[in-house]
Amino acid sequence: MRQPRGLHDLKDYVLVARDGEVGRIEQVYFDDREWTVRYFVVRSGGWLLGRDLLISPRSVRALDEENRRIELDLSREQVEAAPPINRVQPPSRHDEVEYHRHYGFPPYWETSAMNEPLLTPPPEPLDVPENPALRDSGEVIGYHLHARDGELGHVDDLVLDDQDWTIRYFVVDTRNWWPGKKVLIAPAWVDRVSWVEQAIFVDLGRALIETAPPYHPDQLISHEDEIRLYAHYGKEMLAAGASVGGVGAPRR
Repeated sequence: MRQPRGLHDLKDYVLVARDGEVGRIEQVYFDDREWTVRYFVVRSGGWLLGRDLLISPRSVRALDEENRRIELDLSREQVEAAPPINRVQPPSRHDEVEYHRHYGFPPYWETSAMNEPLLTPPPEPLDVPENPALRDSGEVIGYHLHARDGELGHVDDLVLDDQDWTIRYFVVDTRNWWPGKKVLIAPAWVDRVSWVEQAIFVDLGRALIETAPPYHPDQLISHEDEIRLYAHYGKEMLAAGASVGGVGAPRR
């Protein structure tokens, strides 16, 4: 069953290839247009002398909650031979093309959410070195969150769907402004993100966010939790099918 999981929690899981451990997630690169994780940034163990790696969520075979492992449909040899990454900035489109070629994955910008080829792939000039749509989670965590009527907290974590690896929610820590709590905000409710100001602006009032159901990082988000959350914000959810635990994707 699909399950929303905090990125902080996933960092405790060990990534395991078919023939042994690979490392642990440090950050993720996500697409700021689709709010979808495109790569895990993984810090390898001693076998690669602590090298940073990119692993696509599409290579995830299963999550072993009991042993806190993420099982990959890759070999350690494939991972070891992967193109190097530069942590100073997200991978360029050229880097991504090389990465997908190495692993034999079709590029995500040429496939649907189900990894099926698009009927009309969007034009993507491969000689353009920048890819401004990719963002580092380490950059976004800490951004200030602004409601319609003022600032009220900061992004403390990201909650990910463990099947399609979309960002289901921002975890917002409201304790900057009052003896507060952590609450959840869906990307669908975001008006805009100012990467220059390091701020996220949402189409919600402060009082509504202030009284939202609290989020407890040590507890999984249940079907009932999401129903209460959307009811509180007066938001609708799509019909089951593209859902988390049977609950549909967010709608404005």
